[in-house]
Amino acid sequence: MASVTIYDVAARAAVSIKTVSRVMNNEPNVRPQMRERVLEAAGALGYAPNLSARSLAGSRSFVIAVFVDASLTLDHWRSERGSDYLQRIQLGATVETRAAGYHLLVELVDHDGPRVRQEVGALLAALKPDGVILTPPSCDNEVVLELLDKAGTPYVRLGPEKPEGRGPRVHMDDVAAAREMTDHLIGLGHTRIGFITGDQRYGASQARLEGYVAAMEAGGLKIDKAWIRPGDFTFESAHTAAAALLALDERPTAIFASSDEMALGALAAAAEADLSCPGDLSVAGFDDSPVSRLSRPQLTTIRQPLVEMSTLATKMLINGGARNAEAGARPRDELIPFTLIHRASTAAPKG
Repeated sequence: MASVTIYDVAARAAVSIKTVSRVMNNEPNVRPQMRERVLEAAGALGYAPNLSARSLAGSRSFVIAVFVDASLTLDHWRSERGSDYLQRIQLGATVETRAAGYHLLVELVDHDGPRVRQEVGALLAALKPDGVILTPPSCDNEVVLELLDKAGTPYVRLGPEKPEGRGPRVHMDDVAAAREMTDHLIGLGHTRIGFITGDQRYGASQARLEGYVAAMEAGGLKIDKAWIRPGDFTFESAHTAAAALLALDERPTAIFASSDEMALGALAAAAEADLSCPGDLSVAGFDDSPVSRLSRPQLTTIRQPLVEMSTLATKMLINGGARNAEAGARPRDELIPFTLIHRASTAAPKG
């Protein structure tokens, strides 16, 4: 059986081949009734445009790429935070690319490796993407940004550490979010609040620490350096950090972890120390990943709007919103609101 062609669709819809092409390429200035007629004809015939043919017909590749940090171990990506983080970014981007007739490709970039310039250059040459979504730490990597600028490839930075610089960004206010969570704990009556940091390669980790410190200072509370412990967004790192916090002579009555997975590590350490949550210890996380609702008790956390961020970034790339209107124009800056979700893991301290 011969494959259905664009000529068959044009004949069934009683329109020109050019009109079918414009509809399939999601081009503007096509009347809604005409677009619907073409799409109905294509659906009835089972027609699907060939990506290679579309690419050859114009300057677009119809590919949007997402650059993801490859230096994270495979085990880490299998963890709750790693898998959920990527899944939520993919969800928002996939819905938009599919609706516009584009394809989404996720590419791993080894920012710590010696060949990052060669690898990113090869990716851009092979894929020729119409746009790139840069997740941390790609969004702040000078080599990656330089290569994209040189290739003339539009990009959007998700959650970059540096607000200034090249290219548009879509982000949430990590400082404000961490400050609000710390204020929540202070409002419950906690004065000794421990904090577990995230991976220091990510700008969000420092931002969340800044929010915690700002809230403690604004509340007139002492910040004991022993209450701030390093983590790397993993359960194991937070388990070690929380165990050290709970072994202090003047232990915290609340622990704020920089991710939900690390909050689970804090809960485990509390259980091993025969401390109940939230009776003896309040625990708060960050992300609102699925685990925050499955844990016992359910976690108080910050909902990070990753789906909304990747959705907007993809729209900007497809619709041309990722390009500056004129040379020297200030890059577009989109701030997406976060939400503090109060669940059962935080309560007033005893006594």
